[in-house]
Amino acid sequence: MPDTMHAAVYYGAHDIRVEEVPVPRPAPGEALVRVLRSGICGTDASEWVAGPKTFPVLHRHPNSGHQGPLILGHEFVGEVVEADPDSEFTAGDLVATGAGIWCGTCRRCKEGRTNQCATYTTLGLNVDGGMAEYARVPSKTLRRLPVGLSVDHAGLAQPLAVGIHAARRSSARDGDNVVVIGAGAIGSFVLAGLKHLADVDVTVVDFPGKRLDRATRLGARRTLTPSEDLGAEIIEALGGKKPDVVIEASGAPGQLVSALTMVADGGRVLAVGIPKEKPELDVHSLVFREITLETTLAHVCDTDLPAALDILNSGPLGSELAEAPVGLADLPAALDRLSTGKVEGKVLIDPAIR
Repeated sequence: MPDTMHAAVYYGAHDIRVEEVPVPRPAPGEALVRVLRSGICGTDASEWVAGPKTFPVLHRHPNSGHQGPLILGHEFVGEVVEADPDSEFTAGDLVATGAGIWCGTCRRCKEGRTNQCATYTTLGLNVDGGMAEYARVPSKTLRRLPVGLSVDHAGLAQPLAVGIHAARRSSARDGDNVVVIGAGAIGSFVLAGLKHLADVDVTVVDFPGKRLDRATRLGARRTLTPSEDLGAEIIEALGGKKPDVVIEASGAPGQLVSALTMVADGGRVLAVGIPKEKPELDVHSLVFREITLETTLAHVCDTDLPAALDILNSGPLGSELAEAPVGLADLPAALDRLSTGKVEGKVLIDPAIR
């Protein structure tokens, strides 16, 4: 075991440095994992462009708002190198981590809503994560990879778990007509979650191009492009009905308001995308149409991460979204691509690439 490793260390906006740092040593209840793939997401891009800002907003731990230095990476998979003898893992196991850490004793944890833990922290956002050659990881956040699942595809497990949790939060059920606004990575993960959980008719809305083609391959019944007549087009496509559920997964300006407008009376809207500006909602319409507005954040590791691995092991999602891995030195360029909308799938980092 080496004493030092290479890691992508975040210091602030446009300041990520690949440095040689000590290899972490696991404490009781933790495992040391050799990182094989580590993904990046919109949160990482936001921190790269204008952070740190989401650390204190999305998490409630006393250390929230950490200004760096911090090793990034909350979407990673790897090989167990050292394991707690009391855990179910042994050296050599290939694992994915949910990255979120919960206490297990607070009110929300006892309700099964571990993503709302009073002291919730996330590897790579609040404490050092997996954008490095090695990471120390709480054993309870780990799940073994199914036999035969590639590490490239498994690298999507954590964000897919987020999409599955969102699909659960939408309360979509068999027979529902569902509209998903946004066919990017998170929209694709939500679509996969919906098709996994219920027999639903899904319409995906986005601009023309590869994303909509991918949505069709992933199970969307139909795809539509944004227009002034989108609501009417959806009603026509659904045989004269408004959708039962609308999921806003783009974060684009005005789309949450559009979702609330197009949903059926008594229907449900789920906000997944985070808009840069606060939307103005028509509360009068919400109340008089009895619309249910739900939100979603992160995932529940015990239920959503195993489901994510099952989906990746049994369908085309991994091959549709996983890009060829690049090295740690390529991370700034990848974050630039992501922040400017030039990434169609998921960027994966292989720390072994030099």
